[in-house]
Amino acid sequence: MPLAARLVSEVRRAAGGLPRQFWWLWTSTLVNRLGGFVVTFLALYLTVERGYSAAYAGLVAGLFGAGSAVAAIGAGVLTDRLGRRPTLLAAQLSTAVFTAVLGFTDGPVAIAVVAFLAGLANNASRPAVSAMIADLVPAADRVRAYSLNYWAINIGFGASGAVAGLIATHGYLTLFLLDALTTLLCAVVVFAKVPETLAHAEAEAAGEPSGPPIGLGAVFGDGRFMAVVGVNLLLALVYQQGSTTLAMDMGQHGISSSQYGLLVSLNGVLIVLLQLPLTRLMEGRDRTALLAAGALLTGWGFGLTAVAGSSVALYAMTVVVWTLGEIVSTPTMMALVAERSPARARGRYQGVYSLSWSLASFVGPMAGGLLLQYGGSWALWGGCAAAGTLAAAAFLPIGRHRPVEQVAEQVAEQVAEQAAEPVATAV
Repeated sequence: MPLAARLVSEVRRAAGGLPRQFWWLWTSTLVNRLGGFVVTFLALYLTVERGYSAAYAGLVAGLFGAGSAVAAIGAGVLTDRLGRRPTLLAAQLSTAVFTAVLGFTDGPVAIAVVAFLAGLANNASRPAVSAMIADLVPAADRVRAYSLNYWAINIGFGASGAVAGLIATHGYLTLFLLDALTTLLCAVVVFAKVPETLAHAEAEAAGEPSGPPIGLGAVFGDGRFMAVVGVNLLLALVYQQGSTTLAMDMGQHGISSSQYGLLVSLNGVLIVLLQLPLTRLMEGRDRTALLAAGALLTGWGFGLTAVAGSSVALYAMTVVVWTLGEIVSTPTMMALVAERSPARARGRYQGVYSLSWSLASFVGPMAGGLLLQYGGSWALWGGCAAAGTLAAAAFLPIGRHRPVEQVAEQVAEQVAEQAAEPVATAV
């Protein structure tokens, strides 16, 4: 069977039976990612176009991540309190504004401030989208739905990476404006077609053990869930190098912006081609083994960058290796997180999980930039290999299956204990 026909067959198999509202949310995600230029090219823009140092580019990317970290918690709470749809719309409109402003901003302090605000707005949509998918899709189909949503992200990422590299050669301002425009279009789709889904979560929560409202304290006190968040943070620190220090390293070795765009787009292209068929092959496999294998492929895939030098082919090989790790890890981790998230606190749980990515986008670029500037490629990419190995080992005790009913019971017990304390409050 030809590749195109096989891909169509996999899409039809994966898409069957999911609600219409999910597909409008999927469409808005695709539109948004098709114009997601700025985050990927921010480090290259600051170092090559504006002439700033690698350390400063890492600082700006880190401030973008700091804004994302604040948004992860705040948006998670708002998603449960105000609703998924208003939180998502506010996040998208704010992102469009700050992205456009960033393209016109000059001066190191002003760029840093606007980057923080852009990160704040950008990540506020993540808990809402994740909660909406869990609200709309039955538990048995959620892994498939999250895989399809991630697939849409990478269709957009692959296309935008290739096109943005070419656009950047004629001026970076166009990238900022196109990114803002597609985010605005994404908000229009959500406003017109995606309903509020909080009632779905409330109905599902009726089947969980009753108890006081679950606040952020109970989420952070859920030790098994926080262990998952912690290991994901370690891997996310490695992934962050793909959009920050990888560009710097390639630039130092003479790789052009257009070549970098094509190499990074390879990640998205491989996920588009392989995510669905490999997800089907992983069904029924041991989850702990999948998580450990994904961590090793990710860490050592980035680790191999140390030997790439100025070879585009070797850089491409490393992208293939860590992309396979990403494909294995993503649907498996999504299943694990969804399993440990009680419906009545879904926004908060998704927000705390999103916090691991936000913290990584804050710490990762700064640490990576400093390692690259003062330690060189071997220190940076060797650290990635070590982090992947450590994450693989950590997955062994936490990757085992645990029914969501047990999670809800434990959280209810923790909330009851906190409610008995005079100083306990629910955020």
